Amino acid sequence: MHERSSGPSLAAARFSSFYLPLLLLLLSLLPELSYCWWCREEDDACFLPMGFRSDGSPATGGGISEKGKFSYGFASCPGKRASMEDFYETRVDDVDGETVGLFGVFDGHGGARAAEYVKKHLFSNLIKHPKFMIDTKSAIAETFNHTDSEFLKADSSHSRDAGSTASTAILVGGRLVVANVGDSRAVVSKGGKAIAVSRDHKPDQTDERQRIEEAGGFVMWAGTWRVGGVLAVSRAFGDKLLKQYVVADPEIKEEVVDGSLEFLILASDGLWDVVSNDEAVAMVKPIEDPEQAAKRLLQEASQRGSADNITVVIVRFLDGTTTTEGGPSEEVAKDQSS
Repeated sequence: MHERSSGPSLAAARFSSFYLPLLLLLLSLLPELSYCWWCREEDDACFLPMGFRSDGSPATGGGISEKGKFSYGFASCPGKRASMEDFYETRVDDVDGETVGLFGVFDGHGGARAAEYVKKHLFSNLIKHPKFMIDTKSAIAETFNHTDSEFLKADSSHSRDAGSTASTAILVGGRLVVANVGDSRAVVSKGGKAIAVSRDHKPDQTDERQRIEEAGGFVMWAGTWRVGGVLAVSRAFGDKLLKQYVVADPEIKEEVVDGSLEFLILASDGLWDVVSNDEAVAMVKPIEDPEQAAKRLLQEASQRGSADNITVVIVRFLDGTTTTEGGPSEEVAKDQSS
């Protein structure tokens, strides 16, 4: 499947002439697939296998941090897919006496193994990193790659390739640090406006395509742009057969949690395929309860015919996290000094 040759152009030509007709035939038989050619979408019902809710309703929940700095909610549903490959994490930890919020959406492909592994291990690895509190961005970058390497070692016995996106947000020290791999997405409402704080990693992006080709790979059109004609994202955890090209290096952005930062939306592409950033923010804005807001977005995506698993995590920033003149609030300052 991933034929190697003396250069990416020759490999692409050989692949196109020999495999492309068969691949296009498969894609024509599965017209709704946009992620990877082996996935199936059969069931229109919003049901939840894997021990979530058995009554057919979405898995939902939420909470609030101990000192009321932020509240959060989530909603998750397989949508039209016959299997559930989305996972999410919402946790609040005490690290060196400071409250830390860790939120993530992990969208698996080729099976659920990679997404489930990342959910279980990524944040635990991160808060154990010796530089987590003093150099959070470096700790995140190193932890993403370490977790990816550990998954590949643990998954070496499986014959079927598996991978996962990761859209994550870490609340620490009056800062919101967003780290993203893949095409799940993070969007904030800031001053009433929708702002994407992550970039979807797609193979046809100029810099991503250049990176892949310089590593000896190629990008080709097969229903959508795909790495090696197979994978529709250019960064992911796992994907061992494409690991040389599909990296787990996160892009990281940071926001100060001040009075203009209202809420954050993390979601898999099951939402973003059918709902725009501006639409999502407009729907969430009047709903104070983040769990109800997450359910509202999930319902909207389902009604619009999303063909994928749908997972939404929403974090609302409350008065306890507001800052003035770029500095932390009195509550955050007291936490930091203690």
